Amino acid sequence: MSKRYRSACEKVDSDKAFELKEALGLLLSLPSAKFDETVELTLQLTPDPKDANTVTRGVVQLPNGNGKTVRVIAFTENAADAKEAGAKEAGLADLIEKVQGGWLDFDVAVATVEAMKDVKVLARVLGPKGLMPSPKAGTVTDNDKLADCIQALQKGRVEFKSDKTSHIQLGVGKRSFGVDKLVANIEAILEAIKRAKPASISGKFILGGFLSSTMSPSIRLNSSLFA
Repeated sequence: MSKRYRSACEKVDSDKAFELKEALGLLLSLPSAKFDETVELTLQLTPDPKDANTVTRGVVQLPNGNGKTVRVIAFTENAADAKEAGAKEAGLADLIEKVQGGWLDFDVAVATVEAMKDVKVLARVLGPKGLMPSPKAGTVTDNDKLADCIQALQKGRVEFKSDKTSHIQLGVGKRSFGVDKLVANIEAILEAIKRAKPASISGKFILGGFLSSTMSPSIRLNSSLFA
């Protein structure tokens, strides 16, 4: 355990649950690393009583972005329009061949509805890496909405997805954002997750949560935030 991390742990009461702004204020007061750390939100959800394997997923537009430069590629016949909208690479047969050849220098892949019949051949390549375009992830769209999709991803639209233990972990921004911008992003995420609550779950959906940064201990959040 580093001296910096030990110092941070001494400032965090692990038995106390903090209000959101208080938790963020504490987090940002902790000794920082030599880079702009990502602030992460971890949530525990109520498992689906009818199906323990149910996945809660959706997309949310972070009002202040997440501080990351997102490299987007687009599978489309209208490559010029996609590149003008900000795609790093765009095309169809040529781009599919490039990816099949092992090129994966991107963060998100989007596709038009029409292109998906061809893009399906990449399922074994992109699927295991979480890069396959998907309607549920908001990365398959109509031709006339492709530019908006690309720009939304670059401005901070992110996907959330629960794991096998009904947890969601998501980056909500950078330490440099400050409290107010991080609060706005977290509130947007919580609202989106609440809207994605399966109909089979009654009562409280988000059971609890923690905030942390890349190199910090976790800070427990007050359950009133999830009511």
